[in-house]
Amino acid sequence: MIRIVSRKDLDVEKYDDCVANSIQSNVFGFSWYLDAAVDNWNVLVLNNYEAVMPLPWRKKLFIKYVYLPFWILELGIYSKDIEDENEFLIELFSEYKFVESRLNPKNSFSMFQNCQLERTFQFLLLNESYESILKNYRRDRKKDVQRAIKNDLTECWNDNPMNLIDLYRDNVGKRISKIKEEDYIRLHKIITACIDRNLGEVLSIYDKENELVASGFFITYNGKVSILASSTDFKNRKNGANTYLIDRAIYKYQSRFDEFNFGGSTMKQIAKYFYSFGAETQKYIQIKQNKLPKLLRFFKR
Repeated sequence: MIRIVSRKDLDVEKYDDCVANSIQSNVFGFSWYLDAAVDNWNVLVLNNYEAVMPLPWRKKLFIKYVYLPFWILELGIYSKDIEDENEFLIELFSEYKFVESRLNPKNSFSMFQNCQLERTFQFLLLNESYESILKNYRRDRKKDVQRAIKNDLTECWNDNPMNLIDLYRDNVGKRISKIKEEDYIRLHKIITACIDRNLGEVLSIYDKENELVASGFFITYNGKVSILASSTDFKNRKNGANTYLIDRAIYKYQSRFDEFNFGGSTMKQIAKYFYSFGAETQKYIQIKQNKLPKLLRFFKR
């Protein structure tokens, strides 16, 4: 039987054990991560935590709805054995009138096809030496690496997370209309929580005047490295800093991890940039359903 459990009533030990030992395990599903990333979340629980589906939610006009939070790359269903995942969607859509959720690549559903959107992210296998991976960079990326070296750019691991957050706010953040100051506060909480658990590192790139030109936070978990947030200084983009940031991360993590996740993008230009590192494509499902009364549908489209 699947039931919905509120965060305050959750058996955290059983829940986190399910996420940790699931086929789909990733860092984004853990209770501590969700506590840092969102204000409210419930969980669909199968029997005695045999499978779980965390659900970040908000309320507007007295209506609870499931939404896509910043800083969570994937969620979905976590199960120790393959379950009938359709049952989770049946329960989800009966509980919430509006749902938008990004699942993980190991979730699949034969029902509710009209609610499923195919999405992609880009990843790079780290099963070869760094030198072999570098050879597969496209010409522009190789030039960027050489440009960065020529411009005396330097890498700084374990930099202050606020340097990254300020750089992101002043550059990438200005192009994201829905991002708010509270989202940057959550990002700082997430970075701190991950670092405290040895599950992530900040890497910054500085120029020869010691000016910050690029920075990123890399989550490391379960054999995978994922870029959670990164930015360059948009006023200073001809020095190869962004490519150098990713290249230095690949160089460091190549020998200890199996996969490098670029975070994914549906924007062709960004995806094309990730492919230029030799990346491949992984598909996943995003679900969206709006069963709000017609007079209320305007507030969530």
